[in-house]
Amino acid sequence: MNIILITHSAIRWLIVAVAVIAAVRFSLGWLRGMEFGAMDRGFLAGLSGLMDLQVLVGFIYFVWNGVGSGGFPPYRFEHLLLMLVAALVAHLPARWKNIDGRTRFRRTFLAVLGVLALVFVGVSRLPGGWAR
Repeated sequence: MNIILITHSAIRWLIVAVAVIAAVRFSLGWLRGMEFGAMDRGFLAGLSGLMDLQVLVGFIYFVWNGVGSGGFPPYRFEHLLLMLVAALVAHLPARWKNIDGRTRFRRTFLAVLGVLALVFVGVSRLPGGWAR
């Protein structure tokens, strides 16, 4: 059981790293008026894929630990809900394929900032927060 929690905790740092790098890339693309390219789609695929993996591992831990150790405290539900919303926000840019580059970069940049904010708040809601 501990390996699932350790994996879940480690993936969050990968998500933060990819999201920060992506945010820098998308802000530069927006400010420079660049066209959305293969590398940009790769960052989006990486971020959304990591978010999906995180949701899967987190849900397994949520159910396994909740059933096995006697309950589901409210902070777990808050964390689960916030992280599901973060995963949905991470997938929003996939809907913006047919718009111009500058607008797509701006919207994607804002979506990544939203993901980072939701992840920050969601992890902060847990006992121990980011120190965990």
